[in-house]
Amino acid sequence: MIALGALTIAIGCKKDESASQAPIKGVIAQSNITAQTAVVLPAKSEALLAMQVYNNHFYNQYGTYGTSYKAYYWKDDNHTGRMDFWTQQESIEMLIDAYNINPSTDLKNQISYLYNGVRDGYGLLWSNNIYNDDVVWGSLMCIRAFKITNDGGMLDMAKNNFNMMWNRAWDTQSLGGGLWWTTDNQTKNTCVNAPAAICAMLLYQATGDTTYKTKAKQIMDWMVLKLYDASTGEVKGAIDKTGTITQGALSYTQGTFIGACDLLRADYPAVNYLKMGSKAMDYARNSMCNTSGGILNDENDNGDTQGMKSIFARWACLFVKNTGTAGNYGAWLDANASQAWSIRNSQGLMWNIWSTRTPEGVLNAFETTCGVAMMNGIYYYHQ
Repeated sequence: MIALGALTIAIGCKKDESASQAPIKGVIAQSNITAQTAVVLPAKSEALLAMQVYNNHFYNQYGTYGTSYKAYYWKDDNHTGRMDFWTQQESIEMLIDAYNINPSTDLKNQISYLYNGVRDGYGLLWSNNIYNDDVVWGSLMCIRAFKITNDGGMLDMAKNNFNMMWNRAWDTQSLGGGLWWTTDNQTKNTCVNAPAAICAMLLYQATGDTTYKTKAKQIMDWMVLKLYDASTGEVKGAIDKTGTITQGALSYTQGTFIGACDLLRADYPAVNYLKMGSKAMDYARNSMCNTSGGILNDENDNGDTQGMKSIFARWACLFVKNTGTAGNYGAWLDANASQAWSIRNSQGLMWNIWSTRTPEGVLNAFETTCGVAMMNGIYYYHQ
């Protein structure tokens, strides 16, 4: 493992500088990177180091919780409060990935303490949260954490919140099915439906309750009909109650659709989910990068979009591992991991604008998840 002080030289740069500025000397320009470009693969130990650097900046253990401890991730380097609900869940999922790649007692404990922090901060049932996708992200974190810890409380929290969300969000009267994004029932978005399909399949695997598998299939049937373009592989982001598409593809919605295809493949062989997932991967590689086969787009519009590449990295890399398609997609994903690591700052943090050296100033916790997730993700299929 390399020492933090040897990571890079300090580069002064304001956080709000445009991603289109000329790349700093020593950083490969994003537009020049493709899957065919020779890359230096970050070592597995460096993937762990990236996670440790992240925790050094944002992890906050803040007291006891019963006989255990509780923690949360700070929102930014100024420690101005905890991360928002859904971004907190995604940072914990990133930690789950890091544990899966480099298992250790410390990382396992941190997963449990962060879960306790969610219980402490938001309670056991999140029915007061109007965002159905928030509830799904939290449930998904809990069921993935349960697979590591075997903590029944995590399983219960995943089940109870998923069930609550399903009962208020699934609707066949409008658009023939699908989950509403929020409780105002205006749009049905991939950001709730695709992760809900993943969560339902993981709940089925954990409990043996086939109603969860049925729900996952219902969601996917509806998404394929309303939001998936079979000719291109694009997964639209949202549709309103009039049937109008209101959002195009984003990395996290494309990625969670890919993840759902992966998890449904074995249980529904009559539906060619492998083909759908591969087509969605092809669309991401061809149309969601700076150049075809290049580096994933920055998606730096706002605080919610800044960490979306981390979610894509997770489910795309697991798809590659589980489907044995590293020969097709591995070089492309490897190039993204290499590029992300190459733009780290002197402290070892990577922001989401992979064409430009990460600045030394105050960074927020969500924008710095992308590189960590991608570096750990590639070791799902490199192990």
